[in-house]
Amino acid sequence: MSEGVTHIHLTDGSESVDKVDDGDCVTSTVDVACISDENPLLAGISMCGSTPLLWRVADLKMARQAGVIGSLVGSLSRQPRQNTRLGRPLELLDEEARLLAEDGKVMVLPTRDEEKEEDYSERVEHYRQDLEQCHKVQSALALQDKKGALQRVMTDTKNEGSVRDRLEALDRDFSLPVSAITVQLCTARAGLSYHSDEKDFLSASWPVQQDEQAQTRFLVYRDLRRRGFCLTSAGKFGGDYLVYPGDPLCFHAHFIALCVAMNTTTPICDILAMARLGSNVKKTVVLCSPGVTREKLNKEEEEEREVKEREDEVVYTSLQWSGMV
Repeated sequence: MSEGVTHIHLTDGSESVDKVDDGDCVTSTVDVACISDENPLLAGISMCGSTPLLWRVADLKMARQAGVIGSLVGSLSRQPRQNTRLGRPLELLDEEARLLAEDGKVMVLPTRDEEKEEDYSERVEHYRQDLEQCHKVQSALALQDKKGALQRVMTDTKNEGSVRDRLEALDRDFSLPVSAITVQLCTARAGLSYHSDEKDFLSASWPVQQDEQAQTRFLVYRDLRRRGFCLTSAGKFGGDYLVYPGDPLCFHAHFIALCVAMNTTTPICDILAMARLGSNVKKTVVLCSPGVTREKLNKEEEEEREVKEREDEVVYTSLQWSGMV
């Protein structure tokens, strides 16, 4: 008694889908009703370690228009103590951020280490001055509220001298703690409009280190995006990507993509395990292998150790668990 695996070639994702069967969900929900057809301004990616983040609403709309889904990981300002509905920032996959950067739609904002010490000190001093000014304004407003409350409470008091003494004592002794002031937390870096003429200020190098597996994932992601599919992370399904035929808010995923290098030797037991990944969630497991070859150029360029990559089409092999034979 043995198990069988059927190999099928993956077709293009342009056909419409009328029926969905599974129940996977997407955590990124961005309103795209007001996206314009005009080319958006250059967006800025903030790096938290090696994690790409988008903060501005305009940047989130641009990413959504480009077919990048991401995942909202922030809390809502009015409902911070819940995780049912999330807000900014939008966390991107490395492949999503790299594709946006390759298309010239985003640039990576410089990190703290890349900034000049003088500029950083100047911004810190400016922040402290703003904080002091904010404390003075809020202290005056708080004192005014205290006086108003005191006068309302003592309206029935016939001794006007007592009321005047209380107000004078309040003027003399009132102090608003610095910890009690309301501080505005900015969600976008000041001084940046993300226009193309500010590219010199932005970091030109991609901060995430690339290896062979990361390159394989990126080539697969880029090819599937160019075919019109939408992708999200498939960590909970044991794969690399969940592949949707359209907007994840309208469709369920049909494929679980596994990125495997072309020259990788895979044991038959691993192939059987891959085939069973999608059987319980009613999805098709797809092995994605980019056929990348390298060819040498002329001798002068060879001495400089320059190579040219020719990226062939990604080879797709779908696996379907057929049960016992």
